[in-house]
Amino acid sequence: MKDLKELKVWRKAHQFTLQSYGITRRFPREELFGLTSQIRRSASSIGANIAEGCGRRSDGEMSRFLHIARGSAVELEYHLLLARDLMLLPASDFRILAYEVDEVQRMLTSLIQRVQLTAPNQRKAQKAESRSDVEGHSAGVEAELKVGSPLVARSSKLNS
Repeated sequence: MKDLKELKVWRKAHQFTLQSYGITRRFPREELFGLTSQIRRSASSIGANIAEGCGRRSDGEMSRFLHIARGSAVELEYHLLLARDLMLLPASDFRILAYEVDEVQRMLTSLIQRVQLTAPNQRKAQKAESRSDVEGHSAGVEAELKVGSPLVARSSKLNS
């Protein structure tokens, strides 16, 4: 997979995490271990799961971590809604943040679909490559076992 810093969705998620930290600084101190922590955790989880997926070897694993990141984005969307309803987050800020989280969700969905489309083609190529390796090995063994070769001659004597 690509370097995670080249992924637009990772960059957007990272910027959103930084923004989330700034916004939650304004929350009351008693929310530090409540909603403040939940918003920060779910926001940072989006970028962290994209990063972990990029560090894996297969598209299947990448897809799995992108799904987890998308789940964190949906969780974050709820926490922002709750913060608005508890009047910790002004409605104007909520609209901007909700739009940005929705954009990250759409970007993740698109990336998941692209990764899942390439995964079957990658598996087919790997299977074809391993088949040609086996076929090449078999052809080599057959060439070594031509009639008259010492190995075949020994084998014939044993069977007699």
